[in-house]
Amino acid sequence: MAEKFVYAFGGGSAEGRGDQKELLGGKGAGLAEMAGLGIPVPPGFTVTTDVCKHYHAHAESYPPELKKEFEDHLRAIETQLGRGFGDPGKPLLVSVRSGAATSMPGMMDTILNLGLNDAIVEAEIARGIDARFLRDCYRRLLSMYGDVVLGVSKHEFEAVIKRAREREGVATDPEISAAGLAQVIREGHEILEQHGKPFPQDPMAQIWGAVGAVFESWNNKRAIEYRRIHHLSGAGGTAVNVQAMVFGNRGFDCATGVAFTRNPSTGEKKLFGEFLVNAQGEDVVAGIRTPQVIAPGPGGPGLGKDFPDAYQGLLDVAARLETHRHDMQDLEFTIEAGQLYMLQTRSGKRSGPASVRIAVDMVEEGLIDRREALRRAEPNHLVQMLAPVFDVAEKAAAVKAGRLLATGLPAGPGAASGRIALTAERAAEMAKTGPVILVRDETSPEDIVGMYASVGILTSRGGMTSHAAVVARGMGKPCIVGAGSLVVDEPAGELRVAGQILREGDQLSMDGTSGEVLSGALAPRDSEVIQVMIEGRREVRSRSVDCFETILSWADDERRMQVWANADTPTDARVARTFGAQGIGLCRTEHMFFDADRIAWVRRMILADGLEGRKAALAKLLPEQQSDFKGILTAMEGLPVTIRLLDPPLHEFLPHEDKQLEQLAEQMKVSPATLRQKAESLAESNPMLGHRGCRLGLTAPDIYEMQVEAIARAACGLKLAGIDARPEIMMPLVGTEREMEVLRQLTMRVLARVFEDVGTTVDIPIGTMIEVPRAALVAEQIARHADFFSFGTNDLTQMTFGYSRDDVGKFLPEYLEQGLLPVDPFASVDVTGVGQLVEWATQRGRTTKTKLKVGVCGEHGGDPKSIVFFDGVGLDYVSCSPYRVPIARLSAARATLGAGPGGGD
Repeated sequence: MAEKFVYAFGGGSAEGRGDQKELLGGKGAGLAEMAGLGIPVPPGFTVTTDVCKHYHAHAESYPPELKKEFEDHLRAIETQLGRGFGDPGKPLLVSVRSGAATSMPGMMDTILNLGLNDAIVEAEIARGIDARFLRDCYRRLLSMYGDVVLGVSKHEFEAVIKRAREREGVATDPEISAAGLAQVIREGHEILEQHGKPFPQDPMAQIWGAVGAVFESWNNKRAIEYRRIHHLSGAGGTAVNVQAMVFGNRGFDCATGVAFTRNPSTGEKKLFGEFLVNAQGEDVVAGIRTPQVIAPGPGGPGLGKDFPDAYQGLLDVAARLETHRHDMQDLEFTIEAGQLYMLQTRSGKRSGPASVRIAVDMVEEGLIDRREALRRAEPNHLVQMLAPVFDVAEKAAAVKAGRLLATGLPAGPGAASGRIALTAERAAEMAKTGPVILVRDETSPEDIVGMYASVGILTSRGGMTSHAAVVARGMGKPCIVGAGSLVVDEPAGELRVAGQILREGDQLSMDGTSGEVLSGALAPRDSEVIQVMIEGRREVRSRSVDCFETILSWADDERRMQVWANADTPTDARVARTFGAQGIGLCRTEHMFFDADRIAWVRRMILADGLEGRKAALAKLLPEQQSDFKGILTAMEGLPVTIRLLDPPLHEFLPHEDKQLEQLAEQMKVSPATLRQKAESLAESNPMLGHRGCRLGLTAPDIYEMQVEAIARAACGLKLAGIDARPEIMMPLVGTEREMEVLRQLTMRVLARVFEDVGTTVDIPIGTMIEVPRAALVAEQIARHADFFSFGTNDLTQMTFGYSRDDVGKFLPEYLEQGLLPVDPFASVDVTGVGQLVEWATQRGRTTKTKLKVGVCGEHGGDPKSIVFFDGVGLDYVSCSPYRVPIARLSAARATLGAGPGGGD
């Protein structure tokens, strides 16, 4: 049986199925599914993604069988509708649209009204068809075809339509007369002729040109950048959907619109969207005219008032598709002469808060189960829910002071403050030196890199379903659209509003939750989730916070790995515990040494001439360390706290400026020259590989002895007070078995002495941080003397690659851009290199001790992709920063469920 390349849909049936997205693309699969459900879909057919792959693999040529199959399906539409493609007597017009397996809003190309030419337009007018309508369709075809197929900038055509509005003194395109549109068409032909690319009058040449252009758009710059940013594979290709046209621009009983079955910003279960009367195609999302909302509220204008039958039909379709697809849907529709037609359904992009709420609500509604909810609520969605907001009082004061510039539509929640950038290119460049807000009249797919680089996106035109809104929601960026009072003057480098002029580089603040734009910088503050959970402000609790807590409780029921936190203070420990941390995986004692009350004693200890002087300084530090440990152990009562003994080289604690050195010399009653000489003797050529970690503890054991004693005394004191303290001691930078053996013996001696002195004992496991490649390779030897392993993947990555974390920024961006590395290895674990060491050390360590506890405490412990790997190799826990604990909890559950890291779409 020959391979099938074309699948028909429409008329209540379809050859394809809704689960064939990889073959039919998301749009084709959605059209097939709707047609199969009897939903009103204009007839058409889908050319499969296999043809796209063939096209790019065979020098932009098609499979030999395609032409006949394509034309047979086109004739079937002609028969069904009683029209002929290219027939001047009763012409069939079609659209050609792209459709990848994964939604890529606006990244590829669409062409409408194919099949028109000069002769057909005049013949239809002679038959009495409305001239204005026909010419509006034709001028759109010239513009789209010229831009997408012939490569002539759409801005040239936009300038023509702008001149037509000015000539007739009208504000919008639908007000241009039929005669005015005839002039637009003449000028459109002239533009193409001037470029040496005349518009083809043969409809079949048009349609094949359009099909090729859609396949070409798979590899255009914006589509490639979108796939790179969203970590999407480039191998799938796009399908092409050819569909009979229905016309939302045929008069004032016609409209076109976009709808979501739930609010994509908040998740509220209510039809949400926008429409334009007497409009076509991309008008709603392009920001050319301000659309109306579908259901603004009781008594107001909206789709229900203007088109009551179509509105009821849309409500019915929305309910049917949600029930059938078990997800919030993004719908495109056209109303022609009052009749509703559906042009697309796909799972709608939504903000993080909306995603979590919709997932929880759908479980409660019986549409999905808890495990499916966990697959849908991605870690990045929780990141958005933890995103900052502006302080209410500070923002109110700014508004009162006259800093409120404009109010637009709140299209993406969260607060952002940064410098104004008026082009995507400038945004990407400026973002290298600080936060940037991209400000445009309207964004287009070409702006994708600048949008990604910006902390917020602001447009003067467009609605809640515009390109800016949809893409920003997918990225989790604060976004405001339709701030119509803003005048964006890109050539002048200015933003003008209400008599004020702001220039590119000036500070701007935006609240994507309320839609307010303010001049100057406002400091964002904690999100609602943090205000409720960490600050205890119960009065601001909302459904969003309830859903945040619910999804995490479900995650805890599913995940295998525990989630711990990295915390160095009681405050951090309390935050971590509030967010659900099951222990502290890394308490860095050196951070305590930098406290203003003790840094002088640390420096005295380092610079002391002999053992006696060093011990005197350590004696001063002992009660301070003991107090530190007591606070953290108390905050984590009943949970393990892994305390890493001193790790950095000693010179890091010394002053570097002459004035500070002279002050220290005065305190120590020595000459500055003597002190400077001592400090210089501690300097190292490569301190990251030098006298630090366990090497320091072995050559100056009194430092580690003081720390172990402080831990033991804190734990014993808490035990005697009835508090369940569970410290664990971790040795940094171990690379040999003998190092670990000697350090364990030293620790056990100190513990025994303290226990005897205090009169009680505490079980204190002793382990090591695996951060030296050699330690990973000889893990079975080191495990003889360790109760646990904890991978310090920051240093392990640094030593495995030979990259300095401090200097990697000089070449890493170029490495990533050139594809020399797939991802930043300090952000997401290098599975094939560093990961292999983690897996090897885990397996080898457990050959020595079957029950060896193994975790990770580097920054990778909070990265969703890395967590999937750590779960797969059998680690017991991951440890991350306190505010990443919720993300790690969800990621660990998704790993257990095989849902992957998320964040791809």
